[in-house]
Amino acid sequence: MADQHTENAGNSAEASPDPGGQAAPDAKAVYLESLQLIERLHRRFLDVVKVELDRVRVEDINNVQAVILYNIADSEITVGELTSRGYYQGSNVTYNLKKLVENGFLEQVRSPYDRRSVRVHLTEKGLDLFRRIDDLYQYQVTELTRGGLDAANLAELKRALLALERFWSDQVRFPSR
Repeated sequence: MADQHTENAGNSAEASPDPGGQAAPDAKAVYLESLQLIERLHRRFLDVVKVELDRVRVEDINNVQAVILYNIADSEITVGELTSRGYYQGSNVTYNLKKLVENGFLEQVRSPYDRRSVRVHLTEKGLDLFRRIDDLYQYQVTELTRGGLDAANLAELKRALLALERFWSDQVRFPSR
């Protein structure tokens, strides 16, 4: 029995017998592999955005800034709203928004009621890039569907990721250890 535990302590999702005799995946190994996969997928996604920016010859914005721009869409929002939505960390978003403004993708508007509050929205240049990124996402959805990953599969993936997000949020808000 100790040998079984030692074998499953590694990082591979080897199966271990469950009480019913069926092979069950090692939950910890699957969890750790999933965490690595999430990190890898995020980096790969940013690579895909970078390739698209290069393809359309957009050189005055990086991939992270392009994703921020896309998430702003047709809204007029504050930095606080962007960070509270959980997309970005404060200092990173402030720097990236500054670069987006400097390069003409965003416009800043000070609130007439609270001079400390600054809202941002896309300029025409930003909207043009938003449409290009939206076209990229539509192309990807079409290709995923063609490859067998349909809307139902994506919805199941989203459900699992939301459950993981809720779990982690609860761990932060209500630490049990």
